[in-house]
Amino acid sequence: MDSQPTKGKIIVFGILFWYPLAGVTFQFLHYLIALRRLGYDPYYIEDSGRWVYDPRINDLSPDPTGNLETVVPVLEAHGFTNRWAFRGQYPGGKCYGLSDSQIATLYSEADAFLNITGAQEIREEHLKIRRRIYVESDPFASQVKVALGDDSMINTLAAHDTLFTFGENLGATDCDVPIKRFRWLSTRQPVVLDLWNDRTVAAGPSYNTITTWHNKGKNIDYNGETWYWTKDREFEKFLDLPLKRHVAFEIAAGVDNEVQNLLLKHGWHQRDSIALSRDFETYRKYIQGSRGEFTVARDQYVRPKTGWFSDRSACYLAAGRPVITQETGFSKFLPTGKGLFGFTTMDDILGAVDAIESDYEGNCRAAREIATEYFATEKVVGSLMERAGL
Repeated sequence: MDSQPTKGKIIVFGILFWYPLAGVTFQFLHYLIALRRLGYDPYYIEDSGRWVYDPRINDLSPDPTGNLETVVPVLEAHGFTNRWAFRGQYPGGKCYGLSDSQIATLYSEADAFLNITGAQEIREEHLKIRRRIYVESDPFASQVKVALGDDSMINTLAAHDTLFTFGENLGATDCDVPIKRFRWLSTRQPVVLDLWNDRTVAAGPSYNTITTWHNKGKNIDYNGETWYWTKDREFEKFLDLPLKRHVAFEIAAGVDNEVQNLLLKHGWHQRDSIALSRDFETYRKYIQGSRGEFTVARDQYVRPKTGWFSDRSACYLAAGRPVITQETGFSKFLPTGKGLFGFTTMDDILGAVDAIESDYEGNCRAAREIATEYFATEKVVGSLMERAGL
């Protein structure tokens, strides 16, 4: 049972409507449900000057109606009717959900906002909200920009009073992320366990993952080195994996014919990630019906040892599916060796596969136990709110 609200109104800012794919929908839904269960009165607001990404045309668009048709039913099905708004702060942009006057009232009454992924640009009306919490899902870039004196990033962070990051190792002696000017607190993605606990879905034959193969424009030059954002560089180091074990491996990612042929040549199955992620239930069933997750992490997380851990991998764990993922330093904070495995080398991966296959049910139970202990919504968001003084 969710608690009756007693602790004040909390606004969650994010990218639900901007990027209406299921992985993002789950990410924000987990926060909203967590806040409600903890006794807060949560609202979801998107109030940005950005055009939205429309997966139907695979491009940006000023028209959010298709995205709204995808996301709003999910919000309403989970109890957030009349508790959301999209307002396009661009020429011709319209307001959906709560009205302009209702948004203004909410801004005047809210006790705090959580700017999750830092996607909401902060305007004067937001600065009047008493508490302003920044929740960073992608460590490294913002810290480097601050170290390089990027005024835009410095001003963005300074508009908030408390900063959280998924980079749990930031500030440690073995972490190469520069920490200047701001104090960062660690957090991780919360997961609503009962959204993933469907014992009627049997494990399938494939270790899989849902990802973007190649990204452009987010590499960073720092200290004479290039730090890469794109995942294909990491996957290519382990392309031979399906040839080394008699289990199936699949990547759900949008790729061109050349990459598709490369993957097939090395024994990978491949599916289109956009088609898979357009539907909330299809995405969930894909994770629940996997044998486990095998995935890599971006160079910007791995090489500087950020301690970052994927919100999608947390969903695999919650579904009782073992995870094999590239080491970022997260094993300092999460138990590994059963249910969850970090790797650096191919031998690490092969050892993880062998360990899982030798006791598959035991590893599934361990995965679920890790999710329960380390990612449960009430624990993660409860800790965040307590440390933020809320």
